[in-house]
Amino acid sequence: MAHMYTPWFFFVQLLILVAESRAKVPAVIVFGDSSVDAGNNNQISTVLKSNFVPYGRDFTGGRPTGRFSNGRIPPDFISEAFGLKPTVPAYLDPNYNISDFATGVCFASAGTGYDNQTSDVLSVIPLWKELEYYKEYQKKLRAYLGQEKANEILSESLYLMSLGTNDFLENYYIFSGRSSQYTVPQYEDFLVGIAGNFIKEIYSLGARKVSLGGLPPMGCLPLERTTNFFGGSECIERYNNVAMEFNGKLNTLVGKLNKQLPGIKVVLSNPYFILQKIIRKPSSYGYENAAVACCATGMFEMGYLCNRYNMLTCPDASKYVFWDSFHPTEKTNGIISDHVVKTVLKVFL
Repeated sequence: MAHMYTPWFFFVQLLILVAESRAKVPAVIVFGDSSVDAGNNNQISTVLKSNFVPYGRDFTGGRPTGRFSNGRIPPDFISEAFGLKPTVPAYLDPNYNISDFATGVCFASAGTGYDNQTSDVLSVIPLWKELEYYKEYQKKLRAYLGQEKANEILSESLYLMSLGTNDFLENYYIFSGRSSQYTVPQYEDFLVGIAGNFIKEIYSLGARKVSLGGLPPMGCLPLERTTNFFGGSECIERYNNVAMEFNGKLNTLVGKLNKQLPGIKVVLSNPYFILQKIIRKPSSYGYENAAVACCATGMFEMGYLCNRYNMLTCPDASKYVFWDSFHPTEKTNGIISDHVVKTVLKVFL
């Protein structure tokens, strides 16, 4: 009797294997800002860097990589969730080459935005330049793997985009340039237009699986709370409302692109509500503090102000929602990534 079932059992196993090999992505390709920069800013002349301790103190080997966290960032967790390597390397990092980038590569630059004027603020890599690096990467990949294999990887890869926060907090609300040209809703539309064009551009270059990142509750970042003197250091709800409104517009864009571009699958990976939940009820996630960050006083320090000589830096980052005044801890990145993978990115698994 056993023999009758064996071929059927193998057939089922084969179906599972085929489904798995078809569903998984071969690489994770990342565009964006400091929320996803794995260290590209180390290689350019900007003040916005994090290639020194205590950054990276909980990263493998306890070394600073240029990630704005005490450890890993979302693309690292997402790559691992897809059965790929546990970290996605920075394209400009000289320690890596095309064989490393074949399964994942990061073009992101801390401090950048959709708007070219945003990247000018701290002399970082603008989004159009990230795209140029991606085109260069495509050439290298084809030379390394051959046309057919490279094209297959490029079309099956998961493309992650995460930016927009700096356009508002580092540009629009600080400098008068854009705010004198655009109302907030107009500026949102301007940015959404750039996002749409960028996705069309990578689509024309072969991208088919795209995760567009939404904005976090940016009024709750420690830096914003610190400057909210009159609001008793509470979250700045006006900024949170803009983030929600912007995410709504991105969601509409996603719907349009999925209709317009044959064969594409775009999803909105929105960190807003999960992060807001963590900030509102930190203790239910095992945190002790959501209002100030782990590094230094936790109120305004980021980059060079967050350094090893600051005696106030917390001993255990996992008790804090934020690592520096702008960026989540590794633990928070892990929770957000897990949530996004299970709710949104599962369509690509």
